[in-house]
Amino acid sequence: MATYVVTGVSRGIGYALLTELTKDSKNTVIGLVRDTAGTLKKISEDSQMKGRSNFHIVEGDLTNYESLKKAASETSTITGGAIDYLIGNAGYVPKYDAYDPIGYLSSTNPKRTEEELRKCFDINVVGQIHLITLFLPLILKGKTKKIVSVTSGLADLDFTNAFDIFTGSLYSLSKAAMNMAMAKFSAQYKQDGVLFLSVCPGMVDVGHYAESTPEELEKLGGLMAKFTKYKPDFSGPVSPETSVRDMKAVWEKTSVENGDGGAFLSQYGNKQWL
Repeated sequence: MATYVVTGVSRGIGYALLTELTKDSKNTVIGLVRDTAGTLKKISEDSQMKGRSNFHIVEGDLTNYESLKKAASETSTITGGAIDYLIGNAGYVPKYDAYDPIGYLSSTNPKRTEEELRKCFDINVVGQIHLITLFLPLILKGKTKKIVSVTSGLADLDFTNAFDIFTGSLYSLSKAAMNMAMAKFSAQYKQDGVLFLSVCPGMVDVGHYAESTPEELEKLGGLMAKFTKYKPDFSGPVSPETSVRDMKAVWEKTSVENGDGGAFLSQYGNKQWL
């Protein structure tokens, strides 16, 4: 039995987290979304969620501090003031930097590059820090006391340098910054028994490249070739459901006592990103 708060449950990995975690009727899942009505409609039309009542959909926007503050208050009322897990899944993944290197983006469109980078940091770093700070009082009163940030292997320096991974630069910068923020939170709250963990979901099929042009797909092929060089048996992205089960296994087996506080891990619990 555990109480989870998960951000971004309206689609993709977040929705898979909602469906996976509510399988156990003893769990309680509070899903934070910007569009509560749309999310509830989606759930009502999903046969696998039929009969499940162990969840609550709460409005919460990572770009709005007051919205997050209200969500934390509403969650406290629902749970009696305590939660076990906070899963920071929601984030901004720009398509702008998905195919071209940072030097090209910055030199050809400096204004757009700055705007996209600021948006990445506003949502993927500043918003996450506010989320954690506002929900920490509930975590501190919980039993499990685990905070998980869904990150990316693209934020790994060794992987980037070894295989010249130049795509996703702005997104990667924000994720690398958030990884450090998690380590800093861990340094502060480890003594209180709170585990802060950054976990990569792997490459997940959430439709990010669904509308790619032929030219963009050709560039994407170059990235896939690098992934295959990194992992010869790489066969493409996994489903959100597979990714969620892998990540869940990681956060369940890690602990402050085992020295995992502030760690940046893959979906396999190590540094194997694919």
